[in-house]
Amino acid sequence: MLDRLADWSLQLARRLPSAIPSSCALCGISGDDALCKDCNNRFLGQDAHRCMQCALPMPDDTTAAPRQCGECLQQARSFDATIVASDYAAPLDHLVLALKFGNRLALAPLFARLMREALQREQIASMPDLLTVVPLGETRLAERGFNQALEIARPLAKMLAVPLTPRLMARTRDTLMQAQLHPDERHRNVRHAFALQPEMVGQIQGKHVGVVDDVLTTGETLNEVATVLKRHGAIRVTNLVFARTPK
Repeated sequence: MLDRLADWSLQLARRLPSAIPSSCALCGISGDDALCKDCNNRFLGQDAHRCMQCALPMPDDTTAAPRQCGECLQQARSFDATIVASDYAAPLDHLVLALKFGNRLALAPLFARLMREALQREQIASMPDLLTVVPLGETRLAERGFNQALEIARPLAKMLAVPLTPRLMARTRDTLMQAQLHPDERHRNVRHAFALQPEMVGQIQGKHVGVVDDVLTTGETLNEVATVLKRHGAIRVTNLVFARTPK
């Protein structure tokens, strides 16, 4: 199943415009931006009302505080907030696959720009003191050759003028891909899968940490990362994610 997905993603990536960022990544029209104004307005122009904690889209009549979905109200989460640029849905999901499986690293600055704009729209009370990324396991990093979250985080950190600490955390073991698992298995898959690097403990005590990733589905991975950060003294954890999978 994974091999078929990777093959399909590579074929899709080859069909995307090759002149990024001199052409729109979705429609291919020539221009200076990686995403033209028409595509930006069509696919990103409408702000969804979202849960302030997990960014799940919510009905328009739920703007009054607390702006949280039922799942976040019922189930405690270690992260405090999530900012996303879009839903993980066509056609923007194709861009995620092109970056992740098609080695289209030129898309990472586009993702970072859209995430910065989403962060500015939310007008959060305080910016993170530092950014980090969800680490890949050694096997997957060797297979892919890069961590897509880190590729996004590098330009995002520069845009926000926030320090990036890419080696803040490490995977203690390789895990199965969350996308392959039933939702009930995802928590067990990432349980105790992350650890803070010992020399980094002093860097997060009393700090607001922003965690960068490409996609949030159930939030189990990001919650486990936040649990470790809070355990070592972080006072706030905000997820900065490109796309949120809607239910």
